[in-house]
Amino acid sequence: RNITFLELLNPAILVEHFTAEPIYPILISSIFLLAAIVKSAQFPFSSWLPRAMEGPTTSSAIFYGSLSVHIGVFLLLRTFPIWESSEVFRGIVIAIGLITSLMATVTARVQSTVKTQIAYSSIAQIGLMFIEVALGWHTLALIHFAGNAFLRSYQLLVSPSVLSYMIHDQFFNFIAPQHHVRNTFWGKLRLTIYVLSIKEWNLDNLMYRYMWRPLKQVGGLLRFVSVPVVSFVFLPIFLLGFYFVYNREQLPPAALEYMPSAMALIGIMLAMKAFTERGKAQLAWSLVIMNQLFSALSIGLHEEFEHTQILLFLSGIVVSGIVGFWCLRQLEKAGESVTLDRHHGHSYYHPRLTFVFMLAALSLSGFPITPTFIGEDLLLGKIDEEQFVLLGFTALSLILDGLVVFRIYARLFLGPNEKGYHEVAFRSS
Repeated sequence: RNITFLELLNPAILVEHFTAEPIYPILISSIFLLAAIVKSAQFPFSSWLPRAMEGPTTSSAIFYGSLSVHIGVFLLLRTFPIWESSEVFRGIVIAIGLITSLMATVTARVQSTVKTQIAYSSIAQIGLMFIEVALGWHTLALIHFAGNAFLRSYQLLVSPSVLSYMIHDQFFNFIAPQHHVRNTFWGKLRLTIYVLSIKEWNLDNLMYRYMWRPLKQVGGLLRFVSVPVVSFVFLPIFLLGFYFVYNREQLPPAALEYMPSAMALIGIMLAMKAFTERGKAQLAWSLVIMNQLFSALSIGLHEEFEHTQILLFLSGIVVSGIVGFWCLRQLEKAGESVTLDRHHGHSYYHPRLTFVFMLAALSLSGFPITPTFIGEDLLLGKIDEEQFVLLGFTALSLILDGLVVFRIYARLFLGPNEKGYHEVAFRSS
């Protein structure tokens, strides 16, 4: 059964849930820690926060740099009873917080923009909060939490006036630095740290090399997936699996055991192909829909379900899929390109169509306001606790769906418009 955060404070409930499977506390704690690290921009996921704060509005910078980035600390505080007895896990949290604080502190000192400095300063403080939570200093962590949020909000609000004064003062009272770095071991070490800090410790490059490039390489192996292959290979496989959902007795027990995971794996393959697709957006959109259908099919083969649940899930998929195809067709009728090899910026000439496609993308990716989200929640609840493979495949396919859908949206509607005879805002401006 599900338990609330309040019930985590009851040791008897924790013993009841965790004694049967000793791996559960480690697995659950690791998942919560990963979510906290990513959301709070801790090492090695620190580079997303400065990028998110580069937006033109102060409100968005305040939201990311002062409010939402602290959610990871809050998550660790609420889940502390799960992992407080593990000294190794607490040591991992302390190590992550310490590494992040050191790296973010030196990086913040060499940044040339105010928002980036504030972002890395906030990351460093949150790393200290991770250490405080792991040591059990929860009251201090809460005070630190609130104080840092107020400070960063104030800094972002007053930064324009402070910048104006400092630029004026530097222009009229500039004094060149008098000290020079000596050619010694400590001098070379200082310059090395300076260069690494300027490059933000190459975290973006590391994330691309070890996370995104492998996905693209796997997707590159699926070049054979095209519209004819989807129509004459994967669609018949789906229809065959759909037939066996209602005729389970015709399948041998061994096949029925492995068929759900096989269907989920096919869905992941289609999602990876959609992630690396550089041609027509219609193909990528179709592959996302097929991935969702194969995910639903894998759950249907695994366990019997109510028709209302699967209809609720498919209603969001089918409606959003049709709306997305209609938007792509309207772009083609207007003579616009719908390839995914570059950013086209169609929102400049088609703002209403952009809004409609964004709603379709939100629905297809399972945004909480859509029936797709409710259907996904119901379907995931049908997976047994021992079905780690099926659960992993299904969760990965849903994550890839969100990435692919908004990649399609970004490539078609965002960025500078491909027609170069109107104003364009460059980064340097």
